[in-house]
Amino acid sequence: MDVFAIPADRHKGWYLSLTAPNTKGPKFAWLDPSRLYCNSQALTDCVRDLLSPFHNDTIDLVAGIDAMGFILGASVATTIGKGFLAIRKAGHLCVTTQNQSYTDYTGREKTMEVRLDVLQPGVRVLLVDQWIETGGTMRAAIQLVERLGATVVGVAAMAIENTEGGKWIKENYKFSHCIPEELQSQIDQKYLDSFKSFSN
Repeated sequence: MDVFAIPADRHKGWYLSLTAPNTKGPKFAWLDPSRLYCNSQALTDCVRDLLSPFHNDTIDLVAGIDAMGFILGASVATTIGKGFLAIRKAGHLCVTTQNQSYTDYTGREKTMEVRLDVLQPGVRVLLVDQWIETGGTMRAAIQLVERLGATVVGVAAMAIENTEGGKWIKENYKFSHCIPEELQSQIDQKYLDSFKSFSN
């Protein structure tokens, strides 16, 4: 699909056909969702779909996870007129932080951090990331937010795969994603039929 194309029927998840398949091998994620951000209508509709379940929830702050969660998170925050908190990879913030170790989707041990002067009891946070594969990164972000006394209103990601970690998030937190039911099996199998339109 042409990156700037806008279909007449903009059903939930139409923009997933803009995501590109991995052409570089197993060291990389199985797809690149960021291509859809180049299409302003796709990004707008993606954010709309992510926010849909939370219209009646009080959200004080949106937090996005380093790095691709920054794009969606900041877009969500701007749309609802709230501030944005960056949850960073460890070692990037020049202020006092709280750290949390985790294992990412590649199986590598990592650490994330968040500043200490924003999250506090009573602050209601919507956590946003681009994609949830194993759930380890999002679970660490949840632990950070809750350890500082804030409340996780919910979790929003373009997709939540039905891995053990993905299921844990769905079972324990309000969540949103952009995957129509008929595409969930393709997501879980890590191959979208729309990839056939890409030439290698």
